[in-house]
Order: sequence, then C-alpha cells, then structure tokens
Amino acid sequence: MVFGYSVCFVSFLFLFIFGLISVFSGVCLLLGDLSVFLDWEVLCINGSSVTMTILFDWMSLIFLGFVMFISSMVIMYSEGYMSGDINIVRFILVVLLFVMSMGLLILSPNLISILLGWDGLGLVSYALVIYYQNVRSANAGMLTALSNRVGDVALLLGICLMSSWGSWEFPFYLESFSGDFLFYFVVGLVMLAAFTSSAQIPFSAWLPAAMAAPTPVSALVHSSTLVTAGVYLLIRFSPALLGSFYQSILLFISGVTMFMSGLGANFENDLKKVIALSTLSQLGVMLFSLSIGLASVAFFHLLTHALFKSLLFLCAGVVIHNVKDFQDIRSMGGLSGYLPVTVSCFNVSNLALCGMPFLAGFYSSDLILEVCSMSVVNWFSFVLVMLSTGLTVCYSLRLAFVSMFGDYNMGGCSSVTDEVEVMTWPMMGLTLMAVIGGALLSWVLFPCPSMVCLPLFLKMGVLIVSLIGGSLGLLLSMVGRVKGDAHILTWHRVSSFSGSMWFMPGISTRGVITPWLVGGEHFYHVGDMGWSEYFGAQGIHSSLGVCSVVNQFMQSNILKFYLFTLGIWFMVLLVVF
Repeated sequence: MVFGYSVCFVSFLFLFIFGLISVFSGVCLLLGDLSVFLDWEVLCINGSSVTMTILFDWMSLIFLGFVMFISSMVIMYSEGYMSGDINIVRFILVVLLFVMSMGLLILSPNLISILLGWDGLGLVSYALVIYYQNVRSANAGMLTALSNRVGDVALLLGICLMSSWGSWEFPFYLESFSGDFLFYFVVGLVMLAAFTSSAQIPFSAWLPAAMAAPTPVSALVHSSTLVTAGVYLLIRFSPALLGSFYQSILLFISGVTMFMSGLGANFENDLKKVIALSTLSQLGVMLFSLSIGLASVAFFHLLTHALFKSLLFLCAGVVIHNVKDFQDIRSMGGLSGYLPVTVSCFNVSNLALCGMPFLAGFYSSDLILEVCSMSVVNWFSFVLVMLSTGLTVCYSLRLAFVSMFGDYNMGGCSSVTDEVEVMTWPMMGLTLMAVIGGALLSWVLFPCPSMVCLPLFLKMGVLIVSLIGGSLGLLLSMVGRVKGDAHILTWHRVSSFSGSMWFMPGISTRGVITPWLVGGEHFYHVGDMGWSEYFGAQGIHSSLGVCSVVNQFMQSNILKFYLFTLGIWFMVLLVVF
C-alpha cells in the first residue's frame, strides 16, 4: 500500500496519465513537424563518444504513449487476475521494470542505450516467463532467453563495427553512409536482432513457449513490448533497407512466417497459443509492409495491433480464470451466456483481427493489402499474403465458434464464476480503443486523404479470401464438434507438421542441442580419452616405464651385456676408421 492506495492503482494512474501526455505531445510534434534531441556525453574513448541520447519525435512519443496506456490497463487488470498471489507487489514491480526497459529502447537512437533496453527486455521477460516456477516455465524461459540472446550478440557486433565512425547514433548514418559496405553489414546485424525479437523464422519457437507466463504478461509482451521491439527498430532503420537486397530477404522471411503461423493456429487447441500464433502472423504482416517500403503503414499497423491484441489476451485471461484454468478450447463452449461482457469484448477484438470494416484492424491491414496489390511484388509473395489473410479469418472464427458459442463442453466444471469488475473495466477501455483507435490514428498519421484504385478482381480479392476463410473456420468448428478428434487421425501427418509450426520447436531445442552433445561425446571418447591420452599423459607414462626398465637392465652388472656393448663399440670404430 502507498498512502492508502494499492501498488496496482498507483502504477495504473502513473502510466495512464503519462501515456496520455506522451500521445498528446507526439501528436503536437507530428503536426508541427518538430523533434527534440537530447544528448549527454558520458565519456570519450579514442575519439568515440559514449553518449546517452534521447530522441523525442512523433513516432517515439506516440508509441511510448501506447505502451504506457496498454501497460496501465494490464496492471489494473492484474489486480483482479493476480489477487490470490502473495507476491503481487513483486510482480507489478517487475512489470514496471519491463515497461521502463521498453521505454529506453523506444526513446533512444543510440545503439548502446538501445542494447541496454534490449537486454533489460530479455532479462525481465525471462523473470516473467518463469514466474510460476515449474519445469515447463523454466524450459520456456530458457528458450526465450537464449533465442533473444542471438539478437543481443548481433547488436554487440554492430556496436563494435560502428566504433570506428566516432558515434553510435545511427540516424546520422542512414543517408551519408548508405553506400558503405560496413554500414550494410551493421544493418544486416540489426535485421538479425529484429528477427529474433519478432520471432521470425527460424526463431519462431520461443513465442508460443512464452505463454507459460501469467496472462497479463502475455497481453503486454505480445501486444506492444518485446515482440514489437524488433519491428520498431527496423522501422527506424527503414531508410537503409530501401533499394538493398535486405528487402528481398525480409519479403521472403515475413511471408513464410505469417503463412506458417496462420496455418499452425488452425491446428492448435490451446487458447493462449492460438492468440500467440496470431501475433506471429501479424508481426509477419508488419515486416512484409516494411519490405515493400511502407514504414509509416507498418508503424500504423503496429499501433492498431497493440490495441486489439492486448484486449484479446485480457479476454482470454478472464475465460481461463473463470473455467477453472482450462486452456483447451475443446473443453469450453457456450460461454456467451455466462460471460456476456467478456465474450462481447472478445468478439470485438477477434473481428478487429479479421479486419472487419471500421474496427481498428481494418484501417491498417486493408491498407497494407491494397498497397501490396499495387506494388511490384512477385506472385509467390502475393499468394502468401492472400492465403495468410484467409487463414487469419479462418482460425479467428474457429476460435470464436468453438470456445464462445456452440455446446457447453466444460464437463466437471459445472458452474462459471462471475466477471470481476476490476478486470472488466480495462477490457472496456481497450474495447473502446479497438473500435475507434484505428480511425483516430488514420486521421492523425495520414491527414491527406488518398485513394487506392485497383481492378475489380484485386479490390474484391481480399473480401473473397476472407469469406472463404470464414467459411472454412465455421466448417472446422462444426467438424470438431460432430466427430470429435477422430478426423484428425486421417490427416495425422499434415496436422502434426502444421500444428507443430513445421517442427520448429524441436529444431530449435533438440535440433540445436543434440548435434553438439553427440559431437562432444564422440570427441570425448576419441580425443580426450583416445588420441590425447595415447600421445599425452598415458602415452608418456608408458614410454617412461619402458625406458626405466631398459635403464635398469643396463645397470644390472650382467657380463654378457658388457661384452655385447664392447662388441658394438668395436664395430663402430671399424666403420669409422
């Protein structure tokens, strides 16, 4: 308690007020086309200044305001969700440390201070993923930390390469060093770090594994903090990507990632993992828009996605909380009559994810798809984007039909507890933003109206693909309800391949560890216990033993040995003379 108020309330009030101030300041800077650059030199080493730099521009302040607003709602929600936890104060403080690390990464254009925020996100996310302290959480936390450690190493190498330029403020070099090979190498390292943070292929396994954390943490991590840090960093580096071969790499990786995650979500039955895979799919959409040169549109989708995805996780947390901690959607069903407010908010966020007109997700995702139809992209990427759009509608409607509607399937749980008011108010606030946030952001970020003119079959393509995906989602929910899980056995290989994210969790864990363990065992037997022993300690011991036996024999005063030695000397003298 702080002055009679709980830590949750004080944290909520602080983050909510500063979030509104940050968004308002960002809009003012955007309208005035202004930026504030604060630079503090900490020390200077061999002509290279180590500085603490803070950049206040419209992008950083609006994004920071969204992070603080969503964090305030999550912390208010946590007061009800974590009410039975005796360590709730420690939990809230760790979440605040997480938000502070994200703020440092957002406001800094300096690669060293970005690394501090990046490492802070990695360390605190590990502490939050292992919060429940069991074997599953420990494994998930280790996978999350080690996957993001690859990005840390990439940023460290980038800092080393930039040390010869005299400064680590990368905005200074985006235009002047655009043709330098070393700068392109630094951009490649930053892109590798972004791939690890945004869980793109082949680093996708840690994102569903991080669902071992409490649901409020999932709502924060998967909406506006850890997974979006890499996308935000690439948006800052987007001028260096234009016209380079990195665009093709980004186009391929993002397209395959969103198709893989959309396909896997249709075979997943864990409620939180379905939403996590939808996050992975939307991250692929953001990076895809970056690959075709739409940095401002990618930032727009980053903000709108943060609103409805945090709402989706909070609604999922209420559902899990009320059905006695079940997470299998096959054990749910018929919740609309028991949790009307939660199901209403869930459906709003789900429809925003599908791109329902005039909700938050529509303004950004529809714009990305239509500009993609106008852009010069190959047919493979275009087909992947359209298929991913249809799969998004498919798994979203399947999730809604199976868990929220249909038959009551909760078995032993004969009753559902009531909705808690302290958990309902944050959902209502995020629902309001999921409805009007997209329109407000589009008016602010794109004040000049523009029209996208496309042929009829391209203009109707998104609608047709969405309708087909929705029909398939309804069909999948009905098949699962009629036949149970027996139909999966006929497609066992397809479902095991698609539902396991193309075996990526196994490749990222056993696939990485096993070759080194087997190779280490082989080297131990052949090297350490084999040749090194033969030529090393045991070999020297055996040689010295043989030499000592010979030496002892030579000193044993045997007459025939002396006569043999005398004969040898005579023969040597005869040969020499």
